[in-house]
Amino acid sequence: MSRVFPYTLGPPIGTRANLGLVVLQPDETLEHDCRRLLPQEGVALYVSRIVSGTEVSTDSLGAMEARLPEAAGRLPEAVSFDVVGYGCTSATAVIGAPRVSALVREGCSAQAVTEPLSALVAACGALEVTRLALLSPYVAEVSDGLRRALSAQGIETPTFGSFDEAVESRVARIDEASLMAAGRALMADGDAEALFLSCTNLRTLGVLEALEQETGKPVLSSNQVLIWHMLRLAGVADRVSGYGRLFRDV
Repeated sequence: MSRVFPYTLGPPIGTRANLGLVVLQPDETLEHDCRRLLPQEGVALYVSRIVSGTEVSTDSLGAMEARLPEAAGRLPEAVSFDVVGYGCTSATAVIGAPRVSALVREGCSAQAVTEPLSALVAACGALEVTRLALLSPYVAEVSDGLRRALSAQGIETPTFGSFDEAVESRVARIDEASLMAAGRALMADGDAEALFLSCTNLRTLGVLEALEQETGKPVLSSNQVLIWHMLRLAGVADRVSGYGRLFRDV
């Protein structure tokens, strides 16, 4: 015997906000960080992956330009997105933030689009920061492009350091002790108003608070600023302790 039952439709999961996120295929960190920072109730996150190179160069980053609409198009069509984020700091510097926004909107409907570069600029504005110490995991050609993109937005990086790594799978495993040591050394120069740990694949959330306590200055990271900016653009102003001044106070 077979029966057909009536049903009613309820509200979407995202009663407060619906967020979309395009994550790089080799990224092991960003989704985990989202689970730590996003509110548990009323904020829905939908994730798509974009094919990207296992080794990072300006060419491999730029190649994602052609793939962005398709990746954004894999997000659920029935969801009305408040914000869609693209999870790559260095690729945004190569492709350009306005172009990233246009390509994401080709693939899905979003009221707002952001990425770590625009999110960092917004965070620096909120914290009144114009001079960053920048730590990048990547090789010089990639890091230099990011520094130029920041300079074009009025944010200088007089103090800079890197791990000079090109392989994404290794970037994802750089440990917190290495991040602490490098961040501490960069801030010892005393020429920066804040520290930025670049790359969505770096495991940065666990060191933000400790570095802020040591240096007395704001410490920002790609995932922290991206998730913060997505929430604020969506009208979600929840404050979270333990992950730096940005999430706690702004």
